[in-house]
Amino acid sequence: MRNIFILFAFFFTVLISAQELNCSVVVNAQLTGREDQQIYKTLEKQINEFVNKTKWTKKEFTPQERINCSFVINISEFSSENYKASIQVQASRPIFGSSYSSPIYSINDKDFSFRYLEFQNMVYNPNQFESNLISVLSFHVYMILGLDADSFEQGSGDVYFKQAQQITNYSQQENFKGWKLEDGLQSRFALIDNMLSPTYKEYRDVMYNYHRKGLDQMSQSTKNGKNEIAQALEAFKVMNRRRPNSYILRTFFDAKADEIEQIFTDGPSVDISNLVDLLNRIAPMHPSKWRNIKY
Repeated sequence: MRNIFILFAFFFTVLISAQELNCSVVVNAQLTGREDQQIYKTLEKQINEFVNKTKWTKKEFTPQERINCSFVINISEFSSENYKASIQVQASRPIFGSSYSSPIYSINDKDFSFRYLEFQNMVYNPNQFESNLISVLSFHVYMILGLDADSFEQGSGDVYFKQAQQITNYSQQENFKGWKLEDGLQSRFALIDNMLSPTYKEYRDVMYNYHRKGLDQMSQSTKNGKNEIAQALEAFKVMNRRRPNSYILRTFFDAKADEIEQIFTDGPSVDISNLVDLLNRIAPMHPSKWRNIKY
């Protein structure tokens, strides 16, 4: 009896201590010509622990619910404690009734400079700026959490997107690129501004309908799931008419173009004549993929 209690206590502890993310982190310093320095291994380990062990939400995640993601940091320059880099962030969510995970976020954030002293303390403070390294990592964490939440329950990503916006607001006070309006149309500022703007309200509806009504239903009926996905994408027509070739729309297809091509070039045939025309209009940067859609 005592052994059963100990076993139960162990699993209970694992469940309540499980964090939200299952994130792989790579720090690549080849472009500096000094990639063998120990500091890069230390940085990689610290970021890994920071992202995976920080408690980002008030929700309890079981180990099976943790969101799979990756952060690849490519350092191009360094001088003393100052680093210039880019960060490629990707995330996916599981699909009901299958072993497949669907990409929900794929961003190459090029405006990434930061100061780092080996073994410095890395702690996230939701209400104030700690460092640009912490701010950029935390911003992308909350974007992942928001998109994942929206893909399961309509509008449930609000709390996470608003936290990403708060990070943007307090990081504007520092002299780092990517946080301000004047930093361009493909900045972190632009991304979260688009996400919360009524101008792009269809984006979040598509995230829910595409995944919950489409992909999650394909284990029961592939044809019905495909039709739901095609119907979900139709909502982008209105959004694109309102604001053509928007950054937020491009981020969707950066994550989803390969998947959409695969879905509609395999399995039971559905009517895709309107879909191909739509894709060519709203995502013209992927013409070769849309040409492969034959069904």
